[in-house]
Amino acid sequence: MSFNSRLHRLLFSGALSAIFLIAGCAGISRTKAINDPENGFWAGRLSLQVQSEPAQSFYAGFELKGKPERGELTLISPLGSVLGVLRWSPQEAVLDSGDHKIQRFESVDALMAQATGAAVPMNALFAWLRGDHASVSGWTADLSRQVEGRITAQRALPAPQADLRVVLDQ
Repeated sequence: MSFNSRLHRLLFSGALSAIFLIAGCAGISRTKAINDPENGFWAGRLSLQVQSEPAQSFYAGFELKGKPERGELTLISPLGSVLGVLRWSPQEAVLDSGDHKIQRFESVDALMAQATGAAVPMNALFAWLRGDHASVSGWTADLSRQVEGRITAQRALPAPQADLRVVLDQ
């Protein structure tokens, strides 16, 4: 095989790989859903930093469906794979982290506290996403940029301190 035909084959396979890579990325971004607070659906990115010992940081894309009483939170990696799914109802909360790893909790608050080290107030989170100033003991929410799809909340008490940031897809 000549040098030119090997070069052609190499360029062709490289171009083909690039097309699949671009198509794969396009598939990920195409699945972005539009936020619909009226029907209980939000999507975007979130980060949670917990000042525990050792400090913990969580970053993920998310899709949140439902209501404070019954819902589902899917956490998504930057490459589009599902990291875990949290489901809750009045009876229990379940964390499905894939590979048949299911954990059950008595409430969504207990699930969040166990998973992140800080009980993120889900009732308040739903209110904040709608632009409502829900008051939660120990938490302070900044909704000044909520119309832009940006929410921040800090927990001072009880320890550990926590910082939650949400950016909704626009």
